[in-house]
Amino acid sequence: MPVQPLPLGFVFRSRAKDEKAPADKAQVTLSKQPRDPQAPKGRPTPKRSEAQTQRRSVAHTPTNRKEAAKRQREERRQALERQRQALASGDERYLPARDKGPVRKFARDWVDSRFNVAEFFLPLAVVILVLSVVKVPSIQSIALLLWLIVIVLIVLDGAVSGFRLKKRLKERFPDQNTRGAVAYALLRSLQMRRLRLPKPQVKRGERP
Repeated sequence: MPVQPLPLGFVFRSRAKDEKAPADKAQVTLSKQPRDPQAPKGRPTPKRSEAQTQRRSVAHTPTNRKEAAKRQREERRQALERQRQALASGDERYLPARDKGPVRKFARDWVDSRFNVAEFFLPLAVVILVLSVVKVPSIQSIALLLWLIVIVLIVLDGAVSGFRLKKRLKERFPDQNTRGAVAYALLRSLQMRRLRLPKPQVKRGERP
């Protein structure tokens, strides 16, 4: 009988494909099977709050440079607004760095609790300037004398206040850095009480 020749493709067929095909079919079959609800998922289920936070962060993530710049401007505006409110209310969380900390707060309260000669400098300066404009030699001499008296009083009061405040700071904060607190307080004493920022939190005569 004549022998029928076998196709070459059947003879040289790759065993790798034959072995891989059942495995692929098995994976597809397994993937189509419904998952047991009691079976573990391989990762913990996130809490609702965490999921909402993640969705919110994804939703608010800027997609381009223009949106990112707009977001930065908005955040800067909100930070300035919080800082402005903190300067009015004395909220330590949002105060500028130069006003933060218990040492600076004590220095502010110490200045605000007493009368300071320097805080009356502006109104006295206006009076003295008006007197110096008058074309009367005696009044001009009085104005010059008042200038000297005001300057001497401000220097003396600042020296005494700085010495006393430095002593109080060492007693109150022996283990903390108080560098710059005295100069900070003296600069504050130069401002009129109603114009000071942060706003005074103590009354005159009240012990800080």
